[in-house]
Amino acid sequence: MGGIDILLLIAYGVSFICALLLIAALFLYFRKRFRARVVSLFMLAAFAFLAAYTVKMAVAFWIRFSSVTGADSVYAALKSNAWAVAQTGTTLGLLILTVLMYTRRQDLFMIFPAVKEDTDDVNAGSGKA
Repeated sequence: MGGIDILLLIAYGVSFICALLLIAALFLYFRKRFRARVVSLFMLAAFAFLAAYTVKMAVAFWIRFSSVTGADSVYAALKSNAWAVAQTGTTLGLLILTVLMYTRRQDLFMIFPAVKEDTDDVNAGSGKA
């Protein structure tokens, strides 16, 4: 293993760990926001980008530190497809973030309606008055 390989291993590792920590923090943020029924579209797009980037780093580890021979053509195809999906997700996340930034729409929010259960209908169905 050469110096470049060690440098890449360190860089991929730090990126992957930071991305996982950010995803955990954002998961807690979104849990609060979904309970409040209001979610920032910008933060949702950032979360999607970060998730795709994390998959991309995992695939980069897999590609960089595994050897592929002719007999492993299935693994090579899987790596290629996984990289394509991760790159597409990363690109879409960046595209959405760029559009939101340049249209100055960072403050767009989705508001989820409250789910209310009508107690009169529930009581009427059970035969209770």
